[in-house]
Amino acid sequence: MSDPVTAPVTAPIPTGRPSPWRDEKLRAAGIQILAMLVLCAVLAWLLGNVAANFAALDKTFGFSFLWKLPAGYDINQTLIAYTNQNSHLRAAMVGLINTGLVAVVGIVLATVLGFAVGVLRLSDNWLVSRLAYAYVEFTRNTPVLLLILLCHGIIINALPHPRQALSFGGSVFLSNRGFYVPAPVLQPGFWIVAAAFSAAAIGAWMLCRRARRIQAETGTRPAVFGYGILLVCGVTAVAFAAAGGPVALDRPALRGFNFQGGLTLIPEFVALTGALAFYTSGFIAENVRAGILAVDRGQRDAARALGLSPRRTMKLVVLPQAMRVIVPPLTSSYLDLMKNSSLAIAIGYMDLVATLGGITLTQTGREMEAMLLVMLIYLAVSLSMSGLMNLYNRRTRLVER
Repeated sequence: MSDPVTAPVTAPIPTGRPSPWRDEKLRAAGIQILAMLVLCAVLAWLLGNVAANFAALDKTFGFSFLWKLPAGYDINQTLIAYTNQNSHLRAAMVGLINTGLVAVVGIVLATVLGFAVGVLRLSDNWLVSRLAYAYVEFTRNTPVLLLILLCHGIIINALPHPRQALSFGGSVFLSNRGFYVPAPVLQPGFWIVAAAFSAAAIGAWMLCRRARRIQAETGTRPAVFGYGILLVCGVTAVAFAAAGGPVALDRPALRGFNFQGGLTLIPEFVALTGALAFYTSGFIAENVRAGILAVDRGQRDAARALGLSPRRTMKLVVLPQAMRVIVPPLTSSYLDLMKNSSLAIAIGYMDLVATLGGITLTQTGREMEAMLLVMLIYLAVSLSMSGLMNLYNRRTRLVER
């Protein structure tokens, strides 16, 4: 006799609304609201303390000191017109421009050095790869402030005084006061040269676009790079001659104890930019090496089988694929270089921190306002650089078809 079939026992279906804490979405929303309330409470407490301290010191919060008070101090490098009777806002603008100049020149130099050393780290030549390895390890493991002080000390102590300055062609001079080169002075009619150069550059760009379109359609890219260079240089030279050479040179000359005229690169700028580029290039070199190693070796073997030379293999096959790995950490290296430029105050280079966050802060007693502005400016510049690099990163990433 077979056993009777037992009906399955089912759990009773709960009735009524479930507890809010059992709802994952409600629980997450509640935690977020609680975190925001705690954050607002902390901010309110901090702002209350700031207001109480300002009242105790009989101070008010404001930024009118930027345009109402004269700066009263000189700046050792000015790319725009400035005197010590200008406002603190003008002095801050000069410092910001100096910071931008160091960042741009330093990024260019660090990128060139970093990519070169990163490629040399993978060289088959034992001596070359070991030297590149030593370069990377020295730069990455030496504090950047010490490198800045070292470069500044070498320039000040190793180079001669202005009266014994090294001369190159009678127009370029090098001393411990700076590097002096002739400065171009634009004359009437220069706009003709500028317009011709712009038109030629647009024409060269259109040639490159046409070459890329032909390559996409046929698989063969016409050689247009040389024609583009010839077009830009030729048209600009013809316009320059037709306009009567509308550029004069202001040559530096020794007057008294120093050189006057021309364009001067002060020792502080050279030391700061060189040290930052030297330091950052070590990190960029490792990023480049990691990006190259991330490319499958079969890609290089296939390029060699097609008859490409090692140089063209690296340029046309390996580096374009490696950029998707190189760009994200490269962005961090660029941001680090820009923020490390604030160490310029250690050698007396007048950047944003030395002007607005240094002398202006000391003279006006507006430490809260000055440091808040410095932080916001660095934040805005950093976010802008990061956004531009993210746009480039989207262009270099691999697209699956």
